[in-house]
Amino acid sequence: MSNVDRALSALRDMIFSGQLAPGSDHLETELAAQLGMSRTPVREAALMLQAQGLVDVRPRRGIRVRPVSAQDMRDIYDILTELESLAAARAAEAGYCAAELATLAKSIADMDAALEADDLRAWAQADDRFHRELVRLGGNARLAMIVAVMRDQVRRARATTLFMRPKPSKSNTDHHTVYQAIAAQDSARAHATHHAHRRAACKMLVDLLEKHQFHGL
Repeated sequence: MSNVDRALSALRDMIFSGQLAPGSDHLETELAAQLGMSRTPVREAALMLQAQGLVDVRPRRGIRVRPVSAQDMRDIYDILTELESLAAARAAEAGYCAAELATLAKSIADMDAALEADDLRAWAQADDRFHRELVRLGGNARLAMIVAVMRDQVRRARATTLFMRPKPSKSNTDHHTVYQAIAAQDSARAHATHHAHRRAACKMLVDLLEKHQFHGL
């Protein structure tokens, strides 16, 4: 990996882990010292993160990690819901066999196992795999690129609210239904189920963010 790639990977990990908290400010020189590299690759990585909507790079003022806002989530989910639902419909139309849907099925099984073990972090990781695979099965590379950028924002919001949310049993049920619709080549049901699933997820997440911000945490 180049120094820019290493800086990008490290900074993303620090943002998603909360080490670089939403709304916090950081000097490029300080981040470079933390990462054990020069300022130049850190700045280039920061500009890439800015394009992904994760930070703001401000001349002579350093890097600010963008806060997670309820309105951002509304806007992102408006687009994400439509694109992922389209991918679900296209996957159903593709006529995949069971072997080609094995990764999707495995992610659902992993989500079920995680809930049985009350392991929300493992559930979130399996949920991410489900949505990535669903988009891949949709077969539209441009759609996948757009969704990947938006998914990063959703991951940050979910990391903030993961242990505040109800147990996501309904989410697992929805995933099973989407899988069954894709396997049955029922594009209308795949689209409708995933669309309703993402709208419900948006409402839950936005409600938690608003409550969280209301209490000033």
